[in-house]
Amino acid sequence: MDSRTSSTRARVRFFALFSLLSLGTVLTGCAIASANGVSAGSWGRNLAAWLAGALIAALFATRKSNGFRRGLLVAAPVGLAATLLNAGQEGVHRWIDVGPIHTNLAAILLPGAIVALAALSAGERWTWLVAAIVGVLLALQPDASQATAFGVGVAVILARLPAPRAVRAACIAAVVALIAAAWLRPDPLEPVAEVEGIIGLAARWSPLAALLAVAMLAGVVLSPLLVGKGEDGPPRTASRALAAYFALSALTPLVGTFPVPLVGIGMSPVVGFWLGCGALIAVSGGLGDSPASGRKAG
Repeated sequence: MDSRTSSTRARVRFFALFSLLSLGTVLTGCAIASANGVSAGSWGRNLAAWLAGALIAALFATRKSNGFRRGLLVAAPVGLAATLLNAGQEGVHRWIDVGPIHTNLAAILLPGAIVALAALSAGERWTWLVAAIVGVLLALQPDASQATAFGVGVAVILARLPAPRAVRAACIAAVVALIAAAWLRPDPLEPVAEVEGIIGLAARWSPLAALLAVAMLAGVVLSPLLVGKGEDGPPRTASRALAAYFALSALTPLVGTFPVPLVGIGMSPVVGFWLGCGALIAVSGGLGDSPASGRKAG
């Protein structure tokens, strides 16, 4: 088997594994919510978000130009800036209301932005300014969970950047400072049981359901590591950065009042995880092409 065939199969395996595990995680979360009295109108939105995210991800996976990646990256600070213009809740600005839908734009936009940054940053220095602006905006919202997840993803990219060690160390120190600023900002919002406390609900209802939800979410978190295995360059960097973002998004609810992605009731992380998946497949070459075909000039 040549390396091209091996890379294509790795992307197909990633797409299949992500699809199955993310759907299982969402379904388990819906079952937990339903068993605890949450209306079908609420938990059903997660299923709708899974389907919509899958369709958008399939479209993203075909978009291999650098122009599309630049658009993904720039959309993040634009969207986050828009949240600061919203009324907010008790001084917290994380959401935009689109009709009846309450959307956390960071959770939607940042997975794709992380992948785009990994693909572009080595050759386009302006992307680091965009990443810094995103970090500042997350601290201003504040959103310590997303700031941590995005910051650790950025640190993974920085660690693999072909730059002097002192430059990389200084940049990672700046990332840590922005994460700390987000954690130090006051966040008075109370948790919602089916969003931030969903694992606790599951443990009281059925410890087996809680274990199943955590195990499947862990599989989703690790699934990007299938991409770029045995390679070097943007696909490998992007896969590790996206896995880092997924991991911190899933872990920060252990230490703060933050949504549990995919399991908790909330459409934005479901869509965002899918968009990161689609962007990663595109950066790696699509589901049927070689990685080289994904490096078109934009």
